[in-house]
Amino acid sequence: MQCDYFDAGACRSCTFMGIPYDVQLRRKQQDVQERLARVAPEVVWRSPFASPEAGFRNKAKLVVGGSPGALTLGILDREGRGVDLQGCGLYPHALSAAFGPVARWLERLQVPPYDVPRRRGELKHVLLTVSPDEELMLRLVLRSDRHLPRLRDALPRLLEELPSLVVVSVNLQPEHKAVLEGEHEVLLTEQEHLTMSIGGVPLHLRPGGFFQTNTAAAAALYETATGWVRDVAPRSVLDLYCGVGGFALHAARVLPAGTPVRGLEISAEAVAAARTTAAELGLAADFGTGDADAATADADLVVVNPPRRGIGALTQALERSSARHLVYSSCDVASLARDLADLPSWVAQEARLVDMFPQTGHHEVVVRLQRG
Repeated sequence: MQCDYFDAGACRSCTFMGIPYDVQLRRKQQDVQERLARVAPEVVWRSPFASPEAGFRNKAKLVVGGSPGALTLGILDREGRGVDLQGCGLYPHALSAAFGPVARWLERLQVPPYDVPRRRGELKHVLLTVSPDEELMLRLVLRSDRHLPRLRDALPRLLEELPSLVVVSVNLQPEHKAVLEGEHEVLLTEQEHLTMSIGGVPLHLRPGGFFQTNTAAAAALYETATGWVRDVAPRSVLDLYCGVGGFALHAARVLPAGTPVRGLEISAEAVAAARTTAAELGLAADFGTGDADAATADADLVVVNPPRRGIGALTQALERSSARHLVYSSCDVASLARDLADLPSWVAQEARLVDMFPQTGHHEVVVRLQRG
């Protein structure tokens, strides 16, 4: 993949840019195998999932810069000035085609962009997500609610120009800090979720909810884990850090009716979304709100999909539990290696690299373990 922004030095986020994709994938595979060799010496590596190297991102996190009449959507340079990246090749056409209409709509409203060095202004970020059906969710991160009435009044014009836009919200982040979003979300549309259909499972993403950035890679993760679930035929399943229920719902579809499948997630909104999908599909999967870090891990097969920090103290619960099978999906091989070292009674059987982020060194690794 070639990128004019990278070549011009305007954006260096893609650290592997210019390296042939097959070389990128080979390097990542070698890296994860070497870093897990000590803690998973018997693991069998499946063929890695190779993502499309361009147009793979389903979400755009665009910093708003510039000035009224000359907005930029992209990143900030070292001086805090806006660098426009609307032509970035990582976004599919269905997503990037919305950047222009959204930018022009904001220009007409004259909502001042937030000036980071001077700590003044209102509009901080434009967050756009596209579903597999090419529907869109737009979230605007603002410093305050002072422009909400104008945004509401002007929204019909944007919806007319972008008929694929089905969810619009405003997130309020009054603080000047690196945290992108605030705690308060204001919906501007009647529809509250974007449907991310993967493998016949309509996962419902609400504003602020987590979903994998690469839809094709997410499908590969679910397919891989579901195949393992089918192979081991567990008596029960517990999906920890379940989010909107992707792993649990896919598992419930391939297990015999009546097999207990539960999900646990700290976000009440994500749990509500998972329950909605289960009801739509007629699945008996059950979802609850709670801290996965403190779970008892009491099930025949446990799935963990933690944040980058890993599962930490949950390793002790897994050691004490009666679980026989474990599927661990990790976005950080360092924390994965640490956690596997803290699971001495478990043996890694199979693993797969899923290339979630081409053009960078980031990746996902999914591992199947069983009691030694």
